[in-house]
Amino acid sequence: MDSVRILGTEQLLALHSRLRRADEVRIAALMTRRIRRAAEPLRDDLKNTIRTLPIRSEPRKPGKRGGPTATTRPLRATVAEAVRISVRTTRPVGARVWVDRWSLPSDLQKMPAVMNSANGRIRHPVFGNKKRWANQWTTPLWWDKTVRAHTPRMQAEVARVLDDVRRTIT
Repeated sequence: MDSVRILGTEQLLALHSRLRRADEVRIAALMTRRIRRAAEPLRDDLKNTIRTLPIRSEPRKPGKRGGPTATTRPLRATVAEAVRISVRTTRPVGARVWVDRWSLPSDLQKMPAVMNSANGRIRHPVFGNKKRWANQWTTPLWWDKTVRAHTPRMQAEVARVLDDVRRTIT
């Protein structure tokens, strides 16, 4: 799973060097805050998409036992809480919306990429038993689709922020 980056390359770098020369901490903080605010709807939509992501299982085979999960940790809510935003005004300048794998439990650190895979298949041992495996399926490439839906709005908002800061500096 790739992280999301909004980068304006030449314009952002030129603006960054002007900010550094002007030593305007207030303007840089305002720019950071507005870029973060532009990325927040994407973060919130990604969290909501993860929480409501349908996961379907193979039906239980006749005569097989079953029951409630052995863990009280909800998968989708745990992954949703790991979605983060980071904004940089130094190189590389931009905003990133990403899943912080290290905030997830060790057994779930690869789960965001698995859930977003092209086939949407989640294969896991049944209650930790490595001799019995189960398959579950989810919507393939849900992260990519959500990001694509928000990209034009975010790019327009970041361009608006840069224009406002450029007018303030010049």
